[in-house]
Amino acid sequence: MKKPNLGTLIAPHSYRAARFAFAVAGALMLAACSMGETLQRGYVLPEGALEQIPVGASQEQVLIVLGTPSTVATVNGEAFYYISQKSERAAAFLPHEVIDQRVVAVYFDKERRVERLANYGMKDGKVFDFVSQTTATGGVELSYLRGVLKSFAPKMLTQ
Repeated sequence: MKKPNLGTLIAPHSYRAARFAFAVAGALMLAACSMGETLQRGYVLPEGALEQIPVGASQEQVLIVLGTPSTVATVNGEAFYYISQKSERAAAFLPHEVIDQRVVAVYFDKERRVERLANYGMKDGKVFDFVSQTTATGGVELSYLRGVLKSFAPKMLTQ
């Protein structure tokens, strides 16, 4: 007695439909893998927030506008630091590459009034203030900022 072949039990048009379904599923999986992804970590600076904080504003006003800082420093007076990082990856399962990171710094005087604002980031491998359009010089403040920026993305800082 001969057993029937399984191929004879399936109609030929079903093979075409199954192959088409597998091809569509494979194309969808490949498309999902090739989509890029952008990831924002840390503090997201609201549009126009820095303009709402004039020099001389109180510490409470800064907390109302910007919220709780990422960290607070008391070296040479008090300062609030708001730290953020943006990274992206080209495809799923690849590591994220840091494309931008910022430290918004609010410096206070002894009366806890805003003395100065800064928006630090990296430009040409150096710490750069995008508010005053200057590169930070040496000192305790620069050492602290370099440490913060380097701890989040060591490849962005070149010595």
